[in-house]
Amino acid sequence: MNSLQDKANLFRELHATDVLVLPNAWDAGSAVAIERAGAPAIATTSGGVSWALARGDGQHLSRAEMLTVIAQIAAAVEVPVTADVEGGYGLAPSAVAETVRGVIEAGAVGVNLEDSRAGTATLFTPDEQAERFTAARAAATAGLSELWINARTDVYLFGVGEPAGRFDDVLTRARVYADAGADSIFVPGLVDVEVLAELATSSPIPVSAMAGPGAPPVSDLAAAGVRRVSVGTSIAQAAYSLAHHAAAEVLKQGTYGEVTGALDFGTVNGWFS
Repeated sequence: MNSLQDKANLFRELHATDVLVLPNAWDAGSAVAIERAGAPAIATTSGGVSWALARGDGQHLSRAEMLTVIAQIAAAVEVPVTADVEGGYGLAPSAVAETVRGVIEAGAVGVNLEDSRAGTATLFTPDEQAERFTAARAAATAGLSELWINARTDVYLFGVGEPAGRFDDVLTRARVYADAGADSIFVPGLVDVEVLAELATSSPIPVSAMAGPGAPPVSDLAAAGVRRVSVGTSIAQAAYSLAHHAAAEVLKQGTYGEVTGALDFGTVNGWFS
């Protein structure tokens, strides 16, 4: 699979055949590890990328910094890559369009765009965000028409509005975002399978969920109609936790229990040979 077009076509097919599980990478090395585990595609995690650059999550990176990492990841693996580009690195639709063009140039075939404003827990209105998605789709059409746009809404994650009204808010956004060119609706913070099932039945575009420890297994999410599952920063958190605990153990106890069971040097080194 040599062309970006081929990867874009495959990525679309993966959404149509079965639930698509996307482990999230944060640098080229983690992407290779995930690919070697059998992932048919890889999603990036903005939180993990931020941590790797010693920043906190929450849209603290520049467009150039994020695109550099996306390009490194896309170049390191053969499978399709979809890029978490946070809020698009600018409020204006033109800024989102510039980011999408950069993502395509970096070699990714999908984007994850959120509707929260950088550094706040406030959301763009559906119409405001629709303008941003319209610009994203126009930029994609000019560069890679099959680019998959995953429309993230943070209604549940940030607890926006009264609980009783959140489902209707998300459904409204799904419909508006679909009309503006989004391919799927992504609802972090929502793991209730009954609510997800209702959303999957009502939404005009496929539903994507963020899972991890404490969430239902992928099989339950798939049974509810969820078409795409990612794990956000979970794998990056586990990796950083291991580094922290292993370092603390060897520094304080002089023992190596935390790293027992790790893949051998030759295996890992062989991934990059």
